[in-house]
Amino acid sequence: MDILTLVGLLAGIVIVLLAMLANASVTTFLNLPGLAIVLGGTFAVTLIKFRLPTVASAFRLAAKTVFTDRLPRPSSLILEVGELGRKVRKEGILGLEEHEASDEFLKKAISLCVDGHPPELVEEALLQESQQIAERYEVAERVFRGIGESAPAIGMLGTLIGLVQMLNTLDDPSTIGPAMAIALLTTLYGAFLAQLVALPLAEKLQLKAEDDGRNQMLIITSIKSIMRGENPRVMTEFLSSYVPPEHRTGLAPEKEA
Repeated sequence: MDILTLVGLLAGIVIVLLAMLANASVTTFLNLPGLAIVLGGTFAVTLIKFRLPTVASAFRLAAKTVFTDRLPRPSSLILEVGELGRKVRKEGILGLEEHEASDEFLKKAISLCVDGHPPELVEEALLQESQQIAERYEVAERVFRGIGESAPAIGMLGTLIGLVQMLNTLDDPSTIGPAMAIALLTTLYGAFLAQLVALPLAEKLQLKAEDDGRNQMLIITSIKSIMRGENPRVMTEFLSSYVPPEHRTGLAPEKEA
């Protein structure tokens, strides 16, 4: 569980709710027609921009990655591939067959190696897989950025609709204040959806994509070194560039007897 994402989302919602409740009740800020305009309009615009399977895939990817801390840290991956390198030097490439990888991409890389494919084919297959994963992240990020861009505009559209309705009842001054409040609520809904949900999720998807891409390049580089039979210590020293200097202690494997 990526607890910071959940904490941030809940904290933002709670802060807004407390501000609402400071001098009014929740029902003051509840307007179902305005909420329907924002949610329905934003969803409609999103479907115009993207295909329905793309939108569904973006929400699945966000639920799978944004709220979970599923990616292994580069330091743990370096230790793992260092162990794999030592195992290959002792037992050969088939020694990897029984290894339970901590990462799905590493598991795929090991499977390609054990199947006996040449290093060039293994590298090409892994690079293609990495590219496809990056594209899925990019599309999901674009979907949420699209939602973040559309929601405030749809909210403003709802406000304009409310203002027009208000102007039609100017002969009754007692209705102006409540009508104006209702008109402005759609702008509030649009800003809330964009700034507290859609855009933060888009940023987190971008961050997850960068972390995942870095791990994948680390794995590709290490698999190439392992298949070339390089010394695990040399490989680990090379891979340490993926880790900040202050976190590199303990990455180097023990010298082989």
